Amino acid sequence: MGAFIAAATGFPTVVFTAALAVVVLYWLLVALGAADAHGHGHAHVHVHIRGHAHANARGHGGDRGHGYGRWLGGVPVTLAFSLFVAVGWLISFCVSVLLVPPGPAGVLVGAVVLIGTGYVSWQATKLLVRPLHRLFPDEHGPSRLDFVGLTCTIRTGWVDAGFGQAEVRSADGSAATVQVRQTGNDALASGSTGLLYAYDEPGEFFWVAPYDSALDPRTGPGGNPG
Repeated sequence: MGAFIAAATGFPTVVFTAALAVVVLYWLLVALGAADAHGHGHAHVHVHIRGHAHANARGHGGDRGHGYGRWLGGVPVTLAFSLFVAVGWLISFCVSVLLVPPGPAGVLVGAVVLIGTGYVSWQATKLLVRPLHRLFPDEHGPSRLDFVGLTCTIRTGWVDAGFGQAEVRSADGSAATVQVRQTGNDALASGSTGLLYAYDEPGEFFWVAPYDSALDPRTGPGGNPG
């Protein structure tokens, strides 16, 4: 047991041992429900007061697939990194026991082993995650542009060319508070219904107009509300 601990805490294996301890702690938290294995939350889209959107739709938007971080082979970064560390620790431990001598010479040999282990572990991890890719199909998180064409509920006392907020619900049922503006002087007060008909990228707000259900082909006369 003493030889095992000495090898696990000696250079260069100690580098991977420390990383492995973090990985094991992380997955313990996942098992206890205190962390998310994919690094994401539930489906929510929040557009803050200045119009900056956070998208969390089964993940964090901006990265490929499910909106959460991807790495080798298109799998979650947490899984790929865990495999990289586990493989690296095993290789480093075995090579250290067999090849790294004690004393000053061991530092030089250990540095070479560390570099080589990192490269081999990287290559091995790429091979290991390839068959796992099909378990994580590509999906795209929600976008602010998805709100264009939806109705909203005004949440401020008025809406003009420089001020206004509204609440909108996306197709998946998640709600968001967005910045809204209008070009005219229509009566858009708190509680009234508006239609988001365009999005202004530079200003990070939506153009809104009063919503008239009678003019909506989906709900108006002859329309099919379903």
